[in-house]
Amino acid sequence: MTTREDLEALPTKELYDRAIDTAKHRFDVGFYWDLLKALPVAEEVIGDDERSKTDIRRPLALLNDLLYDADSGPLGEALRPMYVDYLLEHGAAPESDARGSDAAGAGDDA
Repeated sequence: MTTREDLEALPTKELYDRAIDTAKHRFDVGFYWDLLKALPVAEEVIGDDERSKTDIRRPLALLNDLLYDADSGPLGEALRPMYVDYLLEHGAAPESDARGSDAAGAGDDA
């Protein structure tokens, strides 16, 4: 089982990738929606209020930030707690097995 300490030790890019892969595997649209709502707030927290205002006015800019900036730099760092919490709640799969470890109805190989 992955602990908070294990996740906190990972680079932001890996946390982002694992959270996105987990949400994709779970068809968890709610996580994507929560992340989109958090982007303008995170931008405001890091002092990029102009970008935050642009995201609120232009949804395409918001999607662009999700796809290209939410995994690194100050914005990624501001969103790290969200990735860690999501992975703890939904099971943080090891890097090599992030896409297939939580399959619904999959039996254990014992």
